[in-house]
Amino acid sequence: MQLGDARKLSQDTQEALRKRAIKLVEIDHKRVDETAVSLGVARGTVQKWLKAYRTQGEVGIIKKRRGRRLGEQPMLSQVQCKIIQRFIIDKCPDQLKLPFALWTRKSVQHLIQHCFGIKLAESTVGAYLRSWGYTAQKPLRRSYQQQPHRIEKWLKEEYPAIAKRAKTEDAEIQWGDEAGVCSTCQVIKTYAPKGKTPVLQQPGRRFSMSMISTVTNKSALKFMVYDGGLNVAIFLKFLSRLIRHQKRKIFLILDNLKVHHAKKVQSWVEKHRESIELFFLPSYAPEYNPDENI
Repeated sequence: MQLGDARKLSQDTQEALRKRAIKLVEIDHKRVDETAVSLGVARGTVQKWLKAYRTQGEVGIIKKRRGRRLGEQPMLSQVQCKIIQRFIIDKCPDQLKLPFALWTRKSVQHLIQHCFGIKLAESTVGAYLRSWGYTAQKPLRRSYQQQPHRIEKWLKEEYPAIAKRAKTEDAEIQWGDEAGVCSTCQVIKTYAPKGKTPVLQQPGRRFSMSMISTVTNKSALKFMVYDGGLNVAIFLKFLSRLIRHQKRKIFLILDNLKVHHAKKVQSWVEKHRESIELFFLPSYAPEYNPDENI
């Protein structure tokens, strides 16, 4: 046996070694180094056993039985773990008639108790979640009015057709969107000396503006700022500026805002068909528009 291998021995053998080490040092007055060599263990192991004996007496060297003690929390089986994981992925708590909207340690604790009658501490539930590779995350928002089959068709058929046409006709694909810009500063945190809270000067009155923009697949950005909400006149003004100095035809992909489908817009686009064409994303699918990130 090599030095330091005592932990690899059976519990009965370890207990025997502990008792032998105590006898050699405490009764036979052997040195710790000498005892460690004779027993074939590390010097630090003998010192650890001596410390346990001197602070706890005989109890410190009695072998500790493995397994759950009386009053300890039960453990989940592998099958039970897989069932809980599947519920967390496939369902929300309220779908399982639990009084929670999202999955937290507390809601998972209730789920385990509801399914198996086992009540675990929240800290234990957290340990399980970490061991499964689950982390607390901010959920992405998706409209329940989305039509998955419609989005799948757009991704697999319609957009590839647009991209193929753009390549054939040497057109440039641009993605368009509108957004509001507010003067309110969204400050999260900043560093400053302890006890001296920094002061940020800003206008007392709020003001806001709107912006319409397009971004290409190569991240080239074009935008226009305007007051108020978007209307047909403003949208046509932006389209006119968009094609003014454009050398290549534009394939502009938009969402389904009513202004984008207005008759005046359709008429204008038809007159400038050689310079621009409009295409539309499926309804309620903003996450597929790169310009949403602007």
